Amino acid sequence: MTLKDTLLYLGKAVTFGLVMAAVFLIVTPMISGNGQNNLFFQKRGDSGLELSFSKAVRRAAPAVVNIYSLSINRNQPLNSGSLQGLGSGVIMSGQGYILTNYHVVKRADEIVVALQDGRKFTSEVVGTDPVTDLAVLKIEGDSLPIVPINLAVPAQVGDVVLAIGNPYNLGQTITQGIISATGRNGLSSGYLDFLQTDAAINAGNSGGALIDTSGQLIGINTAAFQVGGEGGGHGINFAIPIKLAHSIMGKLIKDGRVIRGALGISGEPISPVMAQILNLPDLTGVVITDIDPNGPAAQAQLQPRDVITKYEDEVVPGVEMLMDRIAETPPGKQITMRIIRKGNPYDVPVTIGENSNNVE
Repeated sequence: MTLKDTLLYLGKAVTFGLVMAAVFLIVTPMISGNGQNNLFFQKRGDSGLELSFSKAVRRAAPAVVNIYSLSINRNQPLNSGSLQGLGSGVIMSGQGYILTNYHVVKRADEIVVALQDGRKFTSEVVGTDPVTDLAVLKIEGDSLPIVPINLAVPAQVGDVVLAIGNPYNLGQTITQGIISATGRNGLSSGYLDFLQTDAAINAGNSGGALIDTSGQLIGINTAAFQVGGEGGGHGINFAIPIKLAHSIMGKLIKDGRVIRGALGISGEPISPVMAQILNLPDLTGVVITDIDPNGPAAQAQLQPRDVITKYEDEVVPGVEMLMDRIAETPPGKQITMRIIRKGNPYDVPVTIGENSNNVE
């Protein structure tokens, strides 16, 4: 063995040893219970280390509130009334803004918010958005607990999650599961935008927090898929992704409602058969199937069977993406769409209108 080979062999051994030492230094605190960053393993008396998410719960749970409707009995003296449990909410800022579900508060005359520290506040409704089933409340209080959030890290399938809420008005409860499926970010209605989880979400959990194992908010619990009536969610439960919920919250605080753009069309994805008919086998886009005669598309002289392939220079892969981009465009803004009509491409300017279907 030459001197060069010997030095190369020693160098590899030293490098491997340094890498393993670094891994050991990082992993040891996580499994020993002695490190400051230990999130999952905690010492329980003399029983050794046990898996626990209590640190995550302690970070997030104080900011998850119970929401009640104050019912006044007209036949009783003034100031007498009873609280009826409606659901849950999450304190998002020190200014007292609370995210919850629209369906939780839509029929409430007067809303009372109860914190886990025992304080109760009368709240005002800042704004509601039936399309995404979100509402923003506001309370006035000092030293309010705020939920941790990280908008830059989206939830992934397989992530362990915890749902926090007030099911059946029993008091704050924690359930655990995983992310079963994820949807898209955007403004479309429907469950395509939601996180699906098998963490139990029951009546009263609506509007509560879905957190990750570090205690950061990743979604607002909203619905359980009911099979056979009131039998429960059967492991199919939904939450609104925090990125979408946070965006809607900002719009509600600013305007009291969500202002969405509209084009006045219905469409469906282009099929391989139609792409072959147009002699464009690689074509992707949305085929216009119907047009509102009074909408912006009609004014721009778009026609049924036109294929929209680009929206403001962005390729259109399907209906959901197109509808999201239209909804996110401010009404009154002129945009350019690339269409294919009878095999020929055209660039069509369109002035986006306002969606009037934002209320029930």
